[in-house]
Amino acid sequence: MTSANPSPLWQPDPGRIAQAQITRFQTWAAEHHGAPAEGGYAALHRWSVDELDTFWKAVTEWFDVRFSTPYARVLGDRSMPGAQWFPGATLNYAEHALRAADTRADEPALLHVDETHEPTPVSWSELRRQVGSLAAELRALGVRPGDRVSGYLPNVPQAVVALLATAAVGGVWTSCAPDFGARSVLDRFQQVEPVVLFTVDGYRYGGKEHDRRDTVAELRGELPTLRAVVHIPLLGTQPPEGALEWSALTSADVTPVYEEVPFDHPLWVLYSSGTTGLPKAIVQSQGGILVEHLKQLGLHCDLGPEDRFFWYTSTGWMMWNFLVSGLLTGTTIVLYDGSPGYPDTAAQWRIAERTGATLFGTSAAYVMACRKAGVHPSRDFDLSRVQCVATTGSPLPPDGFRWLHDEVRDDLWIASVSGGTDVCSCFAGAVPTLPVYVGELQAPGLGTDLQSWDPSGEPHIDEVGELVVTNPMPSMPIRFWNDPDGSRYHDSYFDTYPGVWRHGDWITVTSRGSVVIHGRSDSTLNRQGVRMGSADIYEAVERLPEIRESLVIGIEQPDGGYWMPLFVHLAPGAVLDDALLSRIKQTIREQLSPRHIPDEVIEVPGVPHTLTGKRIEVPVKRLLQGTPLEKAVNPGSIDNLDLLGFYEELARKRA
Repeated sequence: MTSANPSPLWQPDPGRIAQAQITRFQTWAAEHHGAPAEGGYAALHRWSVDELDTFWKAVTEWFDVRFSTPYARVLGDRSMPGAQWFPGATLNYAEHALRAADTRADEPALLHVDETHEPTPVSWSELRRQVGSLAAELRALGVRPGDRVSGYLPNVPQAVVALLATAAVGGVWTSCAPDFGARSVLDRFQQVEPVVLFTVDGYRYGGKEHDRRDTVAELRGELPTLRAVVHIPLLGTQPPEGALEWSALTSADVTPVYEEVPFDHPLWVLYSSGTTGLPKAIVQSQGGILVEHLKQLGLHCDLGPEDRFFWYTSTGWMMWNFLVSGLLTGTTIVLYDGSPGYPDTAAQWRIAERTGATLFGTSAAYVMACRKAGVHPSRDFDLSRVQCVATTGSPLPPDGFRWLHDEVRDDLWIASVSGGTDVCSCFAGAVPTLPVYVGELQAPGLGTDLQSWDPSGEPHIDEVGELVVTNPMPSMPIRFWNDPDGSRYHDSYFDTYPGVWRHGDWITVTSRGSVVIHGRSDSTLNRQGVRMGSADIYEAVERLPEIRESLVIGIEQPDGGYWMPLFVHLAPGAVLDDALLSRIKQTIREQLSPRHIPDEVIEVPGVPHTLTGKRIEVPVKRLLQGTPLEKAVNPGSIDNLDLLGFYEELARKRA
């Protein structure tokens, strides 16, 4: 728990508050829609969840959403699951993403950066031209609204063009990064049966070229619904037999034609981590993503035409889709295709400098890696344009907040955000007009009635509970693919509290209105009735220089006992001797709780992660409880399957 009355690490000055788009929105919404003119963000948030229909109507007006057919009402049905947003309305996401081309034709829409760290611009007019050309070619190939179009692509401009062209024709986009193996890709794409596959011959990462032509051939052989394969020669090879060439499909000077689709028409399919069974194929809508991302990027991230938006991501993570939506606010987006730490740990700061990024997003893990490696961003780089550093993927530890404050700038807006692939947005995080407290997310998002609930379904403040959302969000899934009766969707979020979204995180909502994320509630540590998120353990233990990474599991025993091992991956040269064991236990005892000292500390060759970089706690827990490997985890979702063999063998020995 945090102190009841801590001092803010950062406080926006009055000028910044006055200029923030969220401040101007509140003033306008007060005049036109009855929003509270006084009371700041807290009052605006309360209004946004109490008057949900009016709030979202105001968002569409503020951002000038173009409905080609008007809507009958904002919420036709507000039940969860099954909420119906803006029934009767038609629109097109890609049309909104390319609107800035009308007024800023020659300015950069995209800045592409590879491992040379030299930015290459793509102008708004050029982006629109390529989208227009490709959309026409997709129609010529027979792609119709609702058809799935897939990309096996790195974070390059061609991926953005392909997504927007797909949306323009009313197709449904889905993508995987090229570091995914064939089985992982097929576990995803075979579910949705794409008719077109965009693919590269390979990619560059860590200073090396990685040829993917054999994998592409396997994908072609295992996706019988494909009508066309489009070859993008990043490594300069010739297209395989029967493949179309990217350059031929994007050479025409054609203005895009936008298919006006219903508000709830599918835009893309994202995939859950899929640590057990096939990944969940999550379908989100054109209109739902459009209005949610306008709110999140325009109001919460305060992005506009003068900004440059860089988030380190790959096309296999929802943050890539979120990054592309920066175009909706007229922002220049930065696409980095390469290793996050090549040629050195400071790589992402160098890219932020060279692209003039105003909002730089990364992972909490990268921030902590920079801290451990002794990186000094403000000393070594000109980061004067960076207004905000945002982090996600896991909770940013308190030491990460302090390091950013000390090593980047003491007037830096630090935005730790938390959401999920499930909504392709944030439940809580950035608010440009609020203070930042160490270890805390600033506030729940507008229109999001985020609460912390106890097991009986009662909300509470300043106590750890389940993260729930009690009203619908436009970007919540319209369905899962191949889930005809909706049972898998229902069981994923609405099984515990009927009609209320339960996300699976432990959180505290503080009396100041901020939010603390403690880790996944399905891998929570619960000893003698004291609950603690695994993130708290990691934050404490990984301060020790000998610990590269850790994994903690709490296992209920058949006899009513509780076994809590801590697995540690040591830094090079470190030894798990009695002295280090003593320091680990002392750290947990003093910084967290004597009840959460592990029963055993076990050295491991590594910590397994999902392909999107999250530690896999629940599958390891299942292995240690005796579940066979093939039932405990989907092998295609893991970054290093060999590591799981260690945990499986450990379970066998203990049994």
